[in-house]
Amino acid sequence: MCLTNLSFQNLCFKLSSVVCHGAKLVLKHRPPIALSSNMMQTRGLAADSEDVVLSQDVGDKGILILNRPKALNAVNLPMVQKCHETLLKWEKEKSLVICKGAGDKAFCAGGDVKTITTSRSDEYGKRLFRIEYMMNCIIATYTIPYIALIDGITMGGGIGLSVHGHYRVATEKTLCAMPETAIGLFPDVGGSYFLSRLKGYVGIYLALTGFRLKGADNLFVGLATHYCPSSDIPKLEKELLSCKNPKEVLERYKRCPEGAKYTLEPYLNKIDNIFSAPTVEEIYERLEKDTSDWARGTLLTLKKFCPLSLKITLKQIQLGSQLSIQECLQMEYRLACRSCDGYNFTEGVRALLVDKDQNPKWIPPTVEEVTQQMVDDFFAPLEPHEELKPRGGPKCSL
Repeated sequence: MCLTNLSFQNLCFKLSSVVCHGAKLVLKHRPPIALSSNMMQTRGLAADSEDVVLSQDVGDKGILILNRPKALNAVNLPMVQKCHETLLKWEKEKSLVICKGAGDKAFCAGGDVKTITTSRSDEYGKRLFRIEYMMNCIIATYTIPYIALIDGITMGGGIGLSVHGHYRVATEKTLCAMPETAIGLFPDVGGSYFLSRLKGYVGIYLALTGFRLKGADNLFVGLATHYCPSSDIPKLEKELLSCKNPKEVLERYKRCPEGAKYTLEPYLNKIDNIFSAPTVEEIYERLEKDTSDWARGTLLTLKKFCPLSLKITLKQIQLGSQLSIQECLQMEYRLACRSCDGYNFTEGVRALLVDKDQNPKWIPPTVEEVTQQMVDDFFAPLEPHEELKPRGGPKCSL
């Protein structure tokens, strides 16, 4: 059976950050946690709440709740602004922060890209990306424990809100992917940093194909640090909010569930042999020489995606392996600004989200027509006053 055929990818898009609207995934309901009489039961929060991000003070600990359940908690500008402000404030006041999503379907399905491309303001997208990337850097350099409970759909910007933190707890309902090449974008929110550091060439494979990782896959690959059954998440949360050392609490959740298998395990040798190629053209050639169903399906998938985005993404991951998280985010902000000003990002969102004809007209239409200069132009420095300047400091290890 082909691992990444067209129908599989189409489903992935509908569940991803780029097509979170209209998603119809039905997942098992999880009861809310109730620690004390003054705490809200967050899993059943009203979808029409005016507060797109909720912050709960629990003694010397804080809970950050993404509260757009009808949109699968996809982040918009008000959300990243609130998260950014709250995280900075809590870093000085709290001993631990938990981040989770409202509802029972998603942690965060990514960025609300439809709003970016349909906004009347050309600066809306750039502002959202700027604050979001600054927030990603805060999480990556946070000086107190940051724990993301990635129960449900966690894609694009949702991975940015989790993977840079100290602890990421996956469940059997976790569904992760970086499918941005499907809409003329690139794997951002620090993707050049964390994807380039995955074992072998899996990071490049995930970046180019948007393949989705289910449940324990995320622990195998490294996007998650711990695993907990979804039904036990309220219990885990209660323990974390009453503990002195979260590392000791999480020690029991370091192992994969019994019998769990890594979906990509049968293909790792192929992934390393093929996606180690230095160019997209050579990746295509190696896939064409491989006669397996997996290779044919993968090639067919890639040929649907934006050719310019594929080349930008490959260069981004290759460069990111040698850069700090701050340098990666600065590079990605340059790419984001050029994407907002360009054609393919808007066209990809139009085809998948607005008109939904699933037939984007990419420029250029083929990988062979994408010149090196076109790619390099996206990476060129911005004007000094426009450059992203994330806060300094190494990735914090607690």
